Amino acid sequence: MFNERLLDKTLYRIKKLIPKSVFVFFAPYYHAGLAHLGSVYYGNPSKSLKVIGVTGTKGKSTTVYLISKIFEGAGEPIATIGSLGFKIKDREWPNLLKMTMPGRFKLQKFFYEAKKAGCKYVVLEVTSEGIKQKRHLGINFDCAVFTNLHKEHLESHGSFENYSRAKQELFARTSNIHVLNADDKNVELFSKFSSKRTIFYGIESGDMRAKNLELKPDGASFNVYGTRFDINFGGRFNVLNCLAALSVAAMYGIDLPSTKPVLEGIKNIPGRMEFIQKEPFSVVVDYAHTPESLEQVYQTLGNPKSQILNPKQIPNSKIQNSKHRLICVLGAAGGGRDKWKRPEFGRIAGEYCDEIILTDEDPYDENPEEIINQISSGFSKIPNSKFQIPNSFHKILDRKEAIKTALIFAKQDDVVVITGKGSEISMAVAGGKKIPWSDKEIVREFLR
Repeated sequence: MFNERLLDKTLYRIKKLIPKSVFVFFAPYYHAGLAHLGSVYYGNPSKSLKVIGVTGTKGKSTTVYLISKIFEGAGEPIATIGSLGFKIKDREWPNLLKMTMPGRFKLQKFFYEAKKAGCKYVVLEVTSEGIKQKRHLGINFDCAVFTNLHKEHLESHGSFENYSRAKQELFARTSNIHVLNADDKNVELFSKFSSKRTIFYGIESGDMRAKNLELKPDGASFNVYGTRFDINFGGRFNVLNCLAALSVAAMYGIDLPSTKPVLEGIKNIPGRMEFIQKEPFSVVVDYAHTPESLEQVYQTLGNPKSQILNPKQIPNSKIQNSKHRLICVLGAAGGGRDKWKRPEFGRIAGEYCDEIILTDEDPYDENPEEIINQISSGFSKIPNSKFQIPNSFHKILDRKEAIKTALIFAKQDDVVVITGKGSEISMAVAGGKKIPWSDKEIVREFLR
């Protein structure tokens, strides 16, 4: 039987022997060759499956999760791959790889096992890094989904244009079904590719459109073609994620009314705007790791003046009285990744939050203190900050202690929001080590 671990070790040793400049030149051929080899070894399993690829900067995990739930509700055997974990029908296990899209042989082995288990569909997150390393080759995609596009992974790709082109590659290679977010300003970059069927979704425009939208911090209500949905997870972005999943379902013949009890039965998305507690104060864990997503989370939870949370749309929301405080715990990933985001995190936290606690997230081999300093440098960019430096700003490198401090600060009706790791169950630290970690379990431990 094929030994993946042995192959990984062998390839690693070979790469170490090759000069870096030589490897960089041949890297695309190396990655492509492995992808096709993996597919051939496992008998091209994706040709027997309907593979749905979801790409975009944000919302991939939630959209994959929602598609999976809708298809399961319709009785369709489905498998999923993403940062929230792996699933083949009723069997689930966590993603411990610290990469959303697994390597080529792992992907093909997964398709093989999904096919063997009798799955008809596989839905997976397709990342720009995965496409850059040709992990998408050898996969027969039946449907491509575009959620949105924002600045991300610029160090890896070299520019936003390169990052965007990597995302577009999924649509260039998928000829059957395209599902596109009509509200995203970059949608034209993805709509230029031909397909047999294309559907647009959105709140402002689109074929699958949410109307009569009502938003609140922990839920939303909206109409789609006469069906009223009342979901239990908040944010305009989550409404868009629902619309993406509903669009995919429609393309495969699942009718809207049958999806209503499925979406309404979902109490939360793991690590995505997940309420751990609502009384006497709220505690929310979220994966937000881009400036746009961080701002949307803060707007949804705490800013009564935001465009996303219009108080007139929330008849019984405590957010209208503006008495609660927003207490945030955040950091930024290390390893040289997207350092440009760090001052932006500081600026956004300063604009929306009443108490700010900066802490470790995934420092890798970077100096954690320096990461925090780069985040706090963004405070100088705040024209009218809600919080007072230094009284409401705290540096606590120990993430467990940072969470504990936030909970101690919280009073009646306040909101504590912990961002950056979501449902992850490990933290990457120096020396290539991963330590067991769960923001949710830490919160529950203190609340008990």
